Amino acid sequence: MLFYDSPNPAPNPRRVRIFVAEKGIELPTREVSILEREQKSPEYLAINPRGQTPALQLDDGTVIAESVAICRYLEALHPEPNLFGTTPEEIALIEMWNRRVEMIAMYPVGAVWVHTHRFTAALPGRNEAWGEANRAAVAKAFGFFDETLADREFLAGERFTFADILLLTTVDFAAFAGCPPPESCTCLAAWHTRVSARPSAGA
Repeated sequence: MLFYDSPNPAPNPRRVRIFVAEKGIELPTREVSILEREQKSPEYLAINPRGQTPALQLDDGTVIAESVAICRYLEALHPEPNLFGTTPEEIALIEMWNRRVEMIAMYPVGAVWVHTHRFTAALPGRNEAWGEANRAAVAKAFGFFDETLADREFLAGERFTFADILLLTTVDFAAFAGCPPPESCTCLAAWHTRVSARPSAGA
């Protein structure tokens, strides 16, 4: 198999890198430069027509795109250490928090990034007013996760899971995009310090 990766600050490929680092999986990798627009090249579009990274090409030619789908596939191949849950309740709770991170936090962070950051100035359909309007939603989202983390060490329960990977990469990308968590989010900051200390966070 071959993993099509892009370096930081791209958050979605980093999700997979952290995941495989936690698992101890070695993935053959090819870097796709977003700055050079390699993800929009005809060669890469033949692999992933959406023109986005990451993607995982299997030995039979099957391509799995989308970071969560890639990680679920790898979890099925390498179930330990488990990061998506083992019991029905744990699986459901981790999935709940996964979706909350993506819908509550990553969506407005993405809007700020696409519509306000200097790196995206040339994108068609850019609407700076819409991007600026989403800053309040980002702050509200991080406030929600700050309250959640007031009484727990990890987002989805008592251990590190894929939900923590999603939130970590979202918080870090938000800082790059210019909309970091408010300083009042002290529980979120303490959680961020804990999970950033894990060796996998450097992936």
